[in-house]
Amino acid sequence: MTDDKTTGQLAGKVAVITGAASGMGLATAERFVSEGASVVIADFNAEAGQAAADRLGDRCRFTKCDVAVEDDVAAAVALATDSFGRLDIMFNNAGVGGAFGPITEVLADDWDSTFAVLMKGVFLGIKHSARVLIEQGEGGSIINTASIAGENGGAGPQAYSAAKAGVINLSVTTALELAPHSIRVNSINPGVIFTPLMHSGDMESADELIANLQPMPRRGEGSDIASAALWLAGDDSTFVSGESIRVDGALLAAGPRVFGQLRNTQNLHRMVGMGHGTTGRPASVERLND
Repeated sequence: MTDDKTTGQLAGKVAVITGAASGMGLATAERFVSEGASVVIADFNAEAGQAAADRLGDRCRFTKCDVAVEDDVAAAVALATDSFGRLDIMFNNAGVGGAFGPITEVLADDWDSTFAVLMKGVFLGIKHSARVLIEQGEGGSIINTASIAGENGGAGPQAYSAAKAGVINLSVTTALELAPHSIRVNSINPGVIFTPLMHSGDMESADELIANLQPMPRRGEGSDIASAALWLAGDDSTFVSGESIRVDGALLAAGPRVFGQLRNTQNLHRMVGMGHGTTGRPASVERLND
């Protein structure tokens, strides 16, 4: 990809995107660069993240980042200001599938690890980006990836759903707090988006799920999230804050019955463990006695 573009909806702006080595984050990094932004890719998966940054060109940097570790998040924000001189956009997107299994069997450590990535990671991203944005005094946009699982039951396991509900609420409370600084905070609530974290390689089952449950006939792609993030990051949404935007093909409107429908989740009531998404860490799975 060429990196000499000086025009576009985000020309001259600088963004940090967590979880941008694959899926929705990568699609957003690609879109932001194509629209003139400079981007820091912050991801736990160093190999994939560096490869993405190399491919996107001179206006992209990579840093290995565990969003549950405050120093890593602070370093990602610092890389943006050190490399590109400023920060305008923080997209707290990193995620994992997290703890799963019957509530009576879920391990407390797995629950804590899920919240560390999905909830604490967003808190840290808001904290450290807001410090820079307040000091710059020019406003900015903070975008958080939540989920329709945080709005209702049946769209994800317990820990994931509870954490995403927390992200939605944190987006609202910090939107109120940061509004006097013209810093906008919003969440994007994806539905079934066709990424490795969602389908785990079971693409046939994912297509069946879409055909049977999602009112809109085509599948959601990372580019759909990128388009929503672009609008929230750009100048056309400067009076929008504290908002949750569903990008789900009307799935929640129809009532989600997603979790347990994909083949790779149908037997999770007989298992307990922790999924680490696309971080490169293997999932831990233990089969329960029937």
